[in-house]
Amino acid sequence: PSVREILRFAVSAIGVWLCGPILSMIDTSAVGLLSGTAQQAALNPAVSVTDYGGLLVAFMYTATTNLVAAARQADRSDPAKPQTTRTVISALRLALLVGMGFGLGLSLCGRVLLRTLIGNDAIDPAVFSAALRYVRIRSLGMPAAVVIGTAQSACLGMRDLKSPLYVLLAAAVINFLGDAVFVRSPSLWVGGAAGAAWATVFSQYAAMIMFVKWFRTKPRENKGGGFWKTKAARAARAPSDDADELLSSSDSTKENEKTPPPMSRGFLSGRFNFLDLFRKPEPDVAREFLPYVGPVTSTNVGRISGYLAMSHVASSALGTVDMAAQQIVLSFFLCLSPVSDSLNLTAQSFIPSIFARPWGKERSDAMRKAVASFLRAGGIIGAALVALVSMIPVLGRLFTADPAVLAQVNTAVPGVALFFALSGFVMSGEGMFLGQRDLKFLGNIYGAFFLAVPAMLLRLKRRALAGVQDVGVGTMWSAFSAYQVVRLFIWAYRIRYLQRQRDAEAEGESSAADANALLRP
Repeated sequence: PSVREILRFAVSAIGVWLCGPILSMIDTSAVGLLSGTAQQAALNPAVSVTDYGGLLVAFMYTATTNLVAAARQADRSDPAKPQTTRTVISALRLALLVGMGFGLGLSLCGRVLLRTLIGNDAIDPAVFSAALRYVRIRSLGMPAAVVIGTAQSACLGMRDLKSPLYVLLAAAVINFLGDAVFVRSPSLWVGGAAGAAWATVFSQYAAMIMFVKWFRTKPRENKGGGFWKTKAARAARAPSDDADELLSSSDSTKENEKTPPPMSRGFLSGRFNFLDLFRKPEPDVAREFLPYVGPVTSTNVGRISGYLAMSHVASSALGTVDMAAQQIVLSFFLCLSPVSDSLNLTAQSFIPSIFARPWGKERSDAMRKAVASFLRAGGIIGAALVALVSMIPVLGRLFTADPAVLAQVNTAVPGVALFFALSGFVMSGEGMFLGQRDLKFLGNIYGAFFLAVPAMLLRLKRRALAGVQDVGVGTMWSAFSAYQVVRLFIWAYRIRYLQRQRDAEAEGESSAADANALLRP
């Protein structure tokens, strides 16, 4: 892919990444405005339990994107797309089973998880009860949530970004309307935080039904003989391995032509219905998900360990001013992270089709060009993020009027800027590793980070409590940016190592072909 293609896909993918935070913001705003502070406070630990707990099933999403992308490459010469169809259907069925198991576990362990997260009994019992109700209600929606995430990942594997945005936008509207209806209720199990949970659950099941309908319903053709008919005719005349590209591409130079429907729309028409979702997934396809479980889970847990450690240090060793500043900086950080994370998703959508090609010089050269394109795109994204981070001192005034808090926020800007300057390279590299199924490496390295990053930050806590070092928000983010620098160097070495392997394989194939040619009569 070219740099332009990567950036176009990545910018569109940002919307998909932001859908989750937007739903949480809707709940937080509705509960705070309609039910008061106590109910809003309950959302803090409750949402953390449900959202961070969701990392345990994130392997479904990464696996689906990669497996569907690889199946799509294998089906390039077959218009029926049998491998892609089997993979998508089995992924949806497996997602329902995984979601049911996760929802049951979350419901049974909700009380223990909340107490572990809070860490003491000082919390108001009314707040704890509201948080527990929220977790248990949300657990009812986890089967739908995992199916939605898997369907979204299947669309991304087919390089279709429009479909998830349509469905998730509709889900956000349903969630908003549900909040308006339920949250204001005085009932403990219907209103307040519980009402926000019910609204989210209903929106999740509505989105699941919409996704299934989207996969099953073919778009209407233009009977007037316009764009879609022209594209279909061109695809019919074209070689089968180019048909997808012709049907999925748009010719912006021609006027009065409509954009063709996304590839995923109607993809399972006549081959799947809603009741098929409850059938057993094909065992051979389901087994392909197993290699992703451990590495992807450890990768996600390793990522958030640093955020949790910083929050712990700020709340246990720093003052009120630093805690407020950390919350502001973290809000900016979480809003900007999807921009670089989109490169990870983009690489997972493009790299598997290259990686699935036969070994040889063509595969090695294609991968080298893809790596170069992703690194250039990462540099562009990193520069854009640094420009946005430089605006934090100005935008920080929208979050607080306290000069002391603003001063501490400004001390974190250099560390945050360094982190985001490198994030485009790091997230591109991580997506390329996932696209090449370099899962053992990622699992091992993030397992080490899971221990090393919190240990580094907890050392700052001990030094602060002992009075050895003046630790503040800026100190924490500077230390966290050092973790990003380490990741960059490790990723660069691994990318170079994998490319050398591919080059050696290509030379071996070439030598073998030359030897066979000499032996021929």
